[in-house]
Amino acid sequence: MAKQKRRSTAAKQRAKARRQQRAAAGERGPEPASPPAAPGRAAATARPARRPQARRPSVRRRSRRTSWAAIGAVLAVVAIFVVMSLTGRKDDTSRGRASPGSIEKLTSIPAATLEAVGAPRLTNVNALPAGTPPIEQDGKPLVLYYGAEYCPFCAVERWPIVVALSRFGTFEGLSSTTSAPPPETLPNTPTVTFHGSTYTSDHVVFSAVETQTRDFTPLETPTPLQQRLFDTYNVEQVTGSSGAIPFVMIGNRYAWAGSQYDPGVLEGKSFDEIVAALQDPSTEIAKQIGGTANVITAMICELTDGQPSEVCSSPVIAEAQAALPKA
Repeated sequence: MAKQKRRSTAAKQRAKARRQQRAAAGERGPEPASPPAAPGRAAATARPARRPQARRPSVRRRSRRTSWAAIGAVLAVVAIFVVMSLTGRKDDTSRGRASPGSIEKLTSIPAATLEAVGAPRLTNVNALPAGTPPIEQDGKPLVLYYGAEYCPFCAVERWPIVVALSRFGTFEGLSSTTSAPPPETLPNTPTVTFHGSTYTSDHVVFSAVETQTRDFTPLETPTPLQQRLFDTYNVEQVTGSSGAIPFVMIGNRYAWAGSQYDPGVLEGKSFDEIVAALQDPSTEIAKQIGGTANVITAMICELTDGQPSEVCSSPVIAEAQAALPKA
């Protein structure tokens, strides 16, 4: 123990002597806070870079608030667009309003215009099986339309039916309307309705039924003959469907369900705009509706023995007849 105390005392004395020597030699140097940072040691100016770590909870709160605010803003914009879309498309029937004279123009498309648009090959028209008895009424071949006012594809198909039948007779009481509002497919498609109309012709009988209104309420009840033809021929083996509408049957020789051309050509158009486009054979509307009307005309001409001749002798009608499906 005495040796350890002596060693400790000697060490203290040697340390004191060295301090005194340095002080005397002027080697004290600057204050400890002043030296530059040594390699590998963080300088004081680097610490602010660590402050985000010390304040991380606060920043996280701000980040969460910013994120929720951004999400809220996006949802608000989406909501505005949804409201605008729904209110803008709700039950807008204005597109279906026909100005005075529009329906008369629809039922009197010039023959030269129809000749110019040609005749497409309709892919879903089917010939009824060989041996199917012809259907007539009052000694004239029967054309059946079975549909409903709410149905957008019925709306599309009525256009060429009216154009074609107007070449064989006269409509009275046709009125313009639109198909059902959203969320129905192709909402508010402009068209005519056969409800309340009559058709007279020396060549063909037109039998039409609109079973429901555009808001799906019952409208007309099919006659026994209309229902029998619908149930018999609107089947998978004939039309490829089971009760779809519109159903169209031409004299028990041809039948189909659905529209015969692209409904998209009518999208966004008004009734008057469609009628105006039908007068110009260069428009897609004239080609689609007028071309389909030519094919329907060709079917009817086969049943009327080519009458009236001024219609059925047209080169485009002969071309369309050659392309019709065979039983």
